[in-house]
Amino acid sequence: MARANQAASLLLAVVLALLLPASFCAAEPIKTTPTLWSFHLPLPDGVAGAESLAFDRKGQGPYAGVSDGRVLKWGGSGLGWTTFAHSANYRKIPLCTASVVPAEATESICGRPLGLQFYAKTGDLYIADAYLGLMKVGPEGGEAEVLATQADGAPFRFVNGLDVDQATGDVYFTDSSATYPRRFNTEIMMNADATGRLLRYDARTKQVTVLKDGLPYPNGVAVSADRTHVVVAHTVPSQAFRYWLKGPKAGQYDLFADLPGYPDNVRRDARGGYWVALNQEKARLDATAAPVKHLVGVRLDADGVEHEELTAAKGVTLSDVAEKDDQLWLGSVELDFVGLVRY
Repeated sequence: MARANQAASLLLAVVLALLLPASFCAAEPIKTTPTLWSFHLPLPDGVAGAESLAFDRKGQGPYAGVSDGRVLKWGGSGLGWTTFAHSANYRKIPLCTASVVPAEATESICGRPLGLQFYAKTGDLYIADAYLGLMKVGPEGGEAEVLATQADGAPFRFVNGLDVDQATGDVYFTDSSATYPRRFNTEIMMNADATGRLLRYDARTKQVTVLKDGLPYPNGVAVSADRTHVVVAHTVPSQAFRYWLKGPKAGQYDLFADLPGYPDNVRRDARGGYWVALNQEKARLDATAAPVKHLVGVRLDADGVEHEELTAAKGVTLSDVAEKDDQLWLGSVELDFVGLVRY
């Protein structure tokens, strides 16, 4: 009888192994990639906060929006950082270039570029400026044009994340709050503000459509590799959602992933998934115990399953993780350099 039971158990195990997906049989270990030894590209004196990074259609860059309202371009160790784009006010108002007061006090006038992305077909760079709205500059750079400052009669208060559909040129972006501007982003979290919006700028009609409103702190945006949906990171409550553009779920907004920290930008990786930068880890129930490792980013697959995590020294936070040519480029709204990790 015992032998019969053993044989039956073995047969059942074989059948289950054949029928069940591999994910049910053995969970893939999560890879840990430390950023402690990343190479640093110092930003010019007096500026910080490379919140978002982008590369042009020639692969040049990175381009980074910084605290004084400019978008800078990295030209290699010989050329360093140069000014690529700026708002109209940056050249007109001396306070924007004087560096006599903190950037936080002038960013509402000089601009604060956050999300960046190129449209490869035209070479245009789209800019989500927290205060000035959705902007665009041509492939040669210069003064950026303001494309939109409101949608459905409601002005933007905190334009934040951005991505471009490379097939159509449409721009998907977030307005993180209808109540608080970027300078008061802490109040969004403290007051559980849920007035954010996901928007689309139609490249053909030049009109902005509200895809979803009533959102809690929507931040980074990424168009999926198959263009069926966009992934939106919500800084609070540490989650990512999908807005479906096509198929039977078109128009639906559903949970994509629970995240181990407060997310900022979302970027497609080289495998059909996403890199999510983390500004801070989630608050733990046991606040007295030091975390085993300090997470600053995670890589999710196309189904929202975590496969990799990035760690850093205590106190380091990331706003963007951009993968290019087997390298990870790291941006942070708080640091005065851009990081590079050989991947």
